[in-house]
Amino acid sequence: MRAICLASAVLLGAGALTSCVPAADAAIQTDFNFSVLPSTVRAGGEVTLHVTRNRACRGEAAVDSPAFDPVTIPRGETWTTVVVDRDAEPGALYDVEFECDGSRGFARLTIARGRPAHHPDRHPAHHPRKGVHAGEGGTLAGFDLKEIGLGAALIAGSLGVAYHFARRRTDGDAG
Repeated sequence: MRAICLASAVLLGAGALTSCVPAADAAIQTDFNFSVLPSTVRAGGEVTLHVTRNRACRGEAAVDSPAFDPVTIPRGETWTTVVVDRDAEPGALYDVEFECDGSRGFARLTIARGRPAHHPDRHPAHHPRKGVHAGEGGTLAGFDLKEIGLGAALIAGSLGVAYHFARRRTDGDAG
């Protein structure tokens, strides 16, 4: 009987942990919606940055990434086009940060392998200001203190409930 209770506690704890893990390549959403289209482009190619206007994003939207120069989407507009740096690392993933009226969110931009796209009228003569996003950097990357606390509370609660039922059952069996 104890084995069943222990197995239940382990399964509840595992379920609590997996419910706190974010999807790997999903854009982190905020109070407003945004996108990078296409999400995969060659170095030197163009991407369109979209922002959906709502109560959370009425003003100017700032967009920044190591793959291109910072841009703003003016109030009243919903998109702008940028040219990706010609020296962006093929195969690399870059974070694209959107910020509007105090809310922030991130999307991913993948640089396709192959020769840079050719734009005869555009020759960006600048270098990236930040490094390539090359990995999460550890087991806790992407989690904040609230998520860790919530996961720990769910696990502790699951174990407490399993212990309570195990003790109650053994006390009832003894009498």
